[in-house]
Amino acid sequence: MKVLLSGTGGGAGWPEPGCGCASCAGLPSAHRRPFELVVDGVVRFPFVDLPAGYRACAGGLGLTGPDGSGLLCLPSGRPVPVPAPVDGPARYDVVLIDLLDRPERLGELRRAGLADDATLVVAVGLDHRVRSEEELARRLRLWGALALPDGTELESVPDGTELESGVGPLAAAGAERGARRALLLGGSRSGKSAEAELRLAAEPYVTYVATGPDGAGDDEWAARVRAHRERRPAHWATAETTGLAAAIRDATTPLLIDGLGTWLAAVFDEHGAWEGDRAPVTARCDELVAAWRQAPQRIVAVSDEVGMGVVPATASGRAFRDALGRLNERLAAESEYVALVVAGRLLEL
Repeated sequence: MKVLLSGTGGGAGWPEPGCGCASCAGLPSAHRRPFELVVDGVVRFPFVDLPAGYRACAGGLGLTGPDGSGLLCLPSGRPVPVPAPVDGPARYDVVLIDLLDRPERLGELRRAGLADDATLVVAVGLDHRVRSEEELARRLRLWGALALPDGTELESVPDGTELESGVGPLAAAGAERGARRALLLGGSRSGKSAEAELRLAAEPYVTYVATGPDGAGDDEWAARVRAHRERRPAHWATAETTGLAAAIRDATTPLLIDGLGTWLAAVFDEHGAWEGDRAPVTARCDELVAAWRQAPQRIVAVSDEVGMGVVPATASGRAFRDALGRLNERLAAESEYVALVVAGRLLEL
């Protein structure tokens, strides 16, 4: 089955004609034409009125070719066709998906077994929802997906998709979807939590480790917690705990820890360390660093950057700032990836 991607852009292409946004302004006209695909020169999307040998599934989103290979096209706004349709393949060899619209849909596909590491995942519907081709490429590396130029032809055979260049899916998209340990630092409302969630968005299984209070009795904090919950993919698990070292040691899925500042404040509370003995806090930090160093699963952790503010007026405030600063430094030394998030932009450290 040969798949020709005549266009890979959104409904109006990228750049969008007449749009003066920063994303569109940085690209030449018709850089990416509106999405269009042709299979074997005779089948177009959506998959209806098919010639002999082709079978549609998943409400016209999926296609099985005469050779048995499977293709899924998942445009913006369409839910993931799970469970696997009885009239479709058990897994797809090629997935063409709008990853700028809820990238967690790719995680749902992987969770259902409809896509795996041998599936070639190609981002389509590309437009000014992302600020540049460079930012698009960065996100796709995290998600194990590709963006291909208009006019690319894929040749799909069961369990062995190839690009026209002869580069296989794992070599092209990258088998590694991110560093084992990633630490994201930033100030309040810097976008650090959103970036952390983006890094794991396409994973089939993720455990979100919430270290802060649930907001009971504090309407403003409860609204913050609710906003975080609603933004996260529905298929992620949640663990509310301050036992971070144990959570890391016992992890069976990738972890997103948000965040280390609220965890440390809770540890200060648990040990009465604001005005009392702070040795137990140091011991808890030592335990966390040791677990981080031997983490069995991927971890993305969010922490507050405390080195740019004013010196706290109280001794307890200074003690907290110093403890969190030291913890950030130690975890950064044991991390493959560290970045500072400022106004939603990443500064890799």
